[in-house]
Amino acid sequence: MPYVHDVFNYLKRSSPSQTEFYQAAEEVLESLRPLIEKDSRYLKHKIIERIVEPERQIMFRINWVDDNGEIQVNKGFRIEFNSALGPYKGGIRFHPSVNAGVIKFLGFEQIFKNALTGLQIGGGKGGSDFDPKGKSDNEIMRFCQAFMSELYRHIGPNTDVPAGDIGVGAREIGYMFGMYKKLTNRYEGVLTGKSLLWGGSLGRTQATGYGAVYFAKYMLEARGESLENKRCVVSGSGNVAIYTIEKLYHLNAIPVTCSDSKGMIYDEEGIDLELLKQIKEVKRERLTQYKKYRPNAVYTPIEEYEEGTNAVYNIPCFAAFPSATQNELNLQDAKNLLANGCICVSEGANMPSTPQAVDLFIESKIAYGPGKAANAGGVATSQLEMAQNASMTNWSFEEVETKLEEIMKNIYETTSQTATEFGEPTNLVLGANIAGFRRVADAMIEQGLV
Repeated sequence: MPYVHDVFNYLKRSSPSQTEFYQAAEEVLESLRPLIEKDSRYLKHKIIERIVEPERQIMFRINWVDDNGEIQVNKGFRIEFNSALGPYKGGIRFHPSVNAGVIKFLGFEQIFKNALTGLQIGGGKGGSDFDPKGKSDNEIMRFCQAFMSELYRHIGPNTDVPAGDIGVGAREIGYMFGMYKKLTNRYEGVLTGKSLLWGGSLGRTQATGYGAVYFAKYMLEARGESLENKRCVVSGSGNVAIYTIEKLYHLNAIPVTCSDSKGMIYDEEGIDLELLKQIKEVKRERLTQYKKYRPNAVYTPIEEYEEGTNAVYNIPCFAAFPSATQNELNLQDAKNLLANGCICVSEGANMPSTPQAVDLFIESKIAYGPGKAANAGGVATSQLEMAQNASMTNWSFEEVETKLEEIMKNIYETTSQTATEFGEPTNLVLGANIAGFRRVADAMIEQGLV
């Protein structure tokens, strides 16, 4: 369709050198062709031209002092992409790979992910190229305070509510919240992912990983399958991966891998979850430590990966849960998964599969859950934290998990029904993109040209 092609070319001119953003935008725009052909309102109101442009893009300098007394300078970002459905909502990422294109892609994906939850939250994202690895607690604190010294003027509980992401956990959220409170003299739910001591929600830590497993469960149930006694591979070893592994065990599955930026662990007997938590959540060490306690496990350093592949996806499995970072699963990895018997992929990370891998999954008609649907549990539970903050109440873990499971079921059903409506019942990428877009677009039309 020339219209979609023209919009995509406009993006390349107006937002140069933002590869990840182009990838995310192209996937969504291509999926929208049948909707645009069916309903001319979206052309009339120029919704696509409007939705691909953020409502606000904020970039700022962050000055801080390290433990040696040296001044360090980083760049900060906050992309407030779309507020048609509610306050901007999306995480903050601290990682050296962060740039304007990465934050823009994440914010764009967040619009549709948040829309799929059915909750009243818009889409946004933020972060910095700061690398927290190897930094002391005092350095982390000083950086977070410096970051919030600029960000505070742009956020609020009814305006923009950031959360954590890669490199930003409860510690970092705590330092940022403390600075926000000091600068504004207000105690309010402006950040989610907070400590349970001062406004956090039970279940938030587990939500993204749990949600990805629930989504896989519903995909498989629709095919008469289950995860019980099935071998699963998981990439990553951060928050999402750890709680994906935990929920897999709850459903009697057998997760056998995890990974970090230096290599992969393959434990044929099943990943020792408590050991993994001790290494990654308590000691903050590399996965090389895992083998010291589990000598039968196999550790493969990244230097020994087969060229052009991720070793996680070379392991025979029934289901795969990419839970590390964008574009970690390429075409060859997808071929390896299918050749080794994988019939289900549920994405815990944001856009972890390359476009070529996604095309192969769709063509093969396996149970494939794209990230904007499968990993929406995290942001959904963030909104539940916002609701608890607004009412000054606390819900039990069971209450939160029950709501999370119901939200994930609704996301699957909405996505599946929309895919069926447009003639491709196994294409949940199409279903997720159209369902999320349609909800946001209809709200934009009703709210006028703003």
